[in-house]
Amino acid sequence: MSSMKILAINPGSTSTKVAVSLDKEIIKEKSIPHSPREISSFKSILEQCPFRKRLILGFFDESNISLDSLNGIVARGGFLKPVLCGTYRVNEIMCHDLRNSSKEHASNLGALIAKDLADSRGIPAFIVDPIAVDEMTDMAKISGLQGVERKSLFHALNQKAVARKIAEKHRRQYEELNLIVAHLGGGITVGAHQKGRVIDVNNGVDGDGPFSPERTGGLPVESIVEMCFESGLSKKEVYQKIKGRGGLVSYLETNDARVVEALIKQGNRKAFFIFEAMAYQIAKEIGGCAAVLKGKVDFIVLTGGLAYSKLLVDWIRERINFIAPVEVSPGENELEALTDGAYRVLNGLEKAKEYGE
Repeated sequence: MSSMKILAINPGSTSTKVAVSLDKEIIKEKSIPHSPREISSFKSILEQCPFRKRLILGFFDESNISLDSLNGIVARGGFLKPVLCGTYRVNEIMCHDLRNSSKEHASNLGALIAKDLADSRGIPAFIVDPIAVDEMTDMAKISGLQGVERKSLFHALNQKAVARKIAEKHRRQYEELNLIVAHLGGGITVGAHQKGRVIDVNNGVDGDGPFSPERTGGLPVESIVEMCFESGLSKKEVYQKIKGRGGLVSYLETNDARVVEALIKQGNRKAFFIFEAMAYQIAKEIGGCAAVLKGKVDFIVLTGGLAYSKLLVDWIRERINFIAPVEVSPGENELEALTDGAYRVLNGLEKAKEYGE
């Protein structure tokens, strides 16, 4: 295999993370923070493209790495139309859909910036396992109300990457295992992975599943209807309660698990109770995935930033370890996952998919 130098770009709501890798080994990386003042100066997410591109170019200047030395650029995928998992070449159809996406999110910028930088240097641009990966069965999409369908919107990039990592650890192929992968972060998604396909997963983006540090998770429908019609709140304000002001923020006024654990150590009973309740709901979601897989589960994997919390992990483990062995792989590792996907394509180990075909 030939040597490959790859730039990975991961735009988030408060930062842009970048890394340059040589043969899958990161040689330089940086998380570039964006202050609320900087972000609020833009009327839309799309307007941030030139701003974030300049910061990435500045990263190359200070790192003394030439953009011309790159073999490819890979970025986090955004809110696209439903796709199968894999590495996708960034094309004009994809860029059009991201510019016109119904959901405003920083991840929509990744492919746009990557293609702009790549085209100017005659190299390919990719995304890997975007949030819109949809491998759910038809039955999993039934909601209980005709005309309302459950959607597949989840942490596909990290879920898929950590699933492959666990399979490799046990000298197995991802495509021959049944796994339950729980991504525990600002949003929480729990997926049932059957032989390489996520056949069911909660939509953690729109509020399905367990509550998380800043999202409500599933709520009693009648109470939400009453809130919408009787509270006087606007549509935007209701959304803010569900995503951003829900979960731990709602109960404890913080989305930081480290702050919650500090409160618990100080004897705060409410913090203890709410944090354990979050573990309870996560465990219940994992149990549901075990039912989807008919009890045939090889491993349960806990990943994401919250997986660093031993307290939370232990609470979850004691409720679900009867199902299957529990593996803990904390962190998101998204830059590594992006790099691996691009590397597989550039070295001919996998064929890039074409979005829109």
